[in-house]
Amino acid sequence: MNRFEYTEHQLSPNELHVRRDRGIRLYDGDTKSPFEGGEVTLTSHRIIYKTQDNLTFALRLSLIIFFEEENPGALFFTRSKKVVLHLTEPPSDKLTGPIDHSYHNHVKLSFKEGLDPNFVIHLSDTVTKRLWEIIPLNISIVTNSISVQGSSNTKVLPQIKPRTGIIGIERSIQEQQKATDESITIAFQDLKKLMVMAKDMVTISKTISAKIRERQGDITEDETVRFKSYLMSLGIDDPVTRDAYKTENEYFKQLARQIAEVLEEPIKEVGGMMALTDAYCRVNRARGLELVSPEDLLNACRQLAPLNLPLILRTFDSGVMVLQARVHSDYEVAEAVSQLIKDRGSITATELAQSAGISVILACERLLMTEKYGKACRDDSIEALRFYPNLFLEQES
Repeated sequence: MNRFEYTEHQLSPNELHVRRDRGIRLYDGDTKSPFEGGEVTLTSHRIIYKTQDNLTFALRLSLIIFFEEENPGALFFTRSKKVVLHLTEPPSDKLTGPIDHSYHNHVKLSFKEGLDPNFVIHLSDTVTKRLWEIIPLNISIVTNSISVQGSSNTKVLPQIKPRTGIIGIERSIQEQQKATDESITIAFQDLKKLMVMAKDMVTISKTISAKIRERQGDITEDETVRFKSYLMSLGIDDPVTRDAYKTENEYFKQLARQIAEVLEEPIKEVGGMMALTDAYCRVNRARGLELVSPEDLLNACRQLAPLNLPLILRTFDSGVMVLQARVHSDYEVAEAVSQLIKDRGSITATELAQSAGISVILACERLLMTEKYGKACRDDSIEALRFYPNLFLEQES
């Protein structure tokens, strides 16, 4: 929170109001700050926070690197949704704020009364426009000083006259919208060209696949393997489609075989397990324009086990669905995670995800599975769900 700086609550003459939300709590990193139930005003240049005691401080939007939503889930037992703002280092011209020293590079806005989806949309739109680069912020202060909390000193700010009026601001916004419209038009033109080329590539790939199957011409075995590898690298190796089969059951079986063929190696590379959402993205990326629906993918994955394919569909107690290698061993995974916990002393799902290169959801399931085997103990605190070595088990042995 050392990026916030004290300010007056009213906007500067060249600052545009976007929205106002109430009942917001601030977090310094993952730690709760004493500022709770305040009012947040989003402008074209800043995020202004007003406490219940009418203390006002602001964060410049230019300091935001990116932001994301943090939804309460298996790891978070809070009811409120949060918006996490990842920030750059404080600028050299930063004014005094409520916190002058912090070890965190992010802050959180906790919406106790529920997060309005439009807040994220408006914040994203405002940050994308970067109006502060076009129209610099000129702060006009009513009172010439701002009292710093916890200090008898007073920070004196000079009076600055605005450099532009409302007409200038509107003109700048119109010019920016015009440039954005032109960029979008060009982008759609390029997209149409790409789609035409993609259709040609799919047609060519189907022709080559048909020739390989029929063994037409003088295609040697080495050339067949080479063609096949080229098509697989393109990710358009004659995808299974519904209209090619008379019954849905046969379609799902053939789709299941293709899913196993496409994902067997990638799943082995990530430790033998992949979230169904990640599998959906990979399969559709490999299919090119012949996209498959989530319902068809799920029905096809349910055929993996009956067909004795190398992958199976697994549903955890939490409801998380994954594709898992048939040879996958929960005990071996629990042993590996247990050893990692011993080496580090303790670990969270986020830390395990970064270490193993997997999603946080799968990392959480691995930790819970390790706990189920008695090889880890949990510490459920307000900060996070952290797992430690099971010393009880070691002392008994």
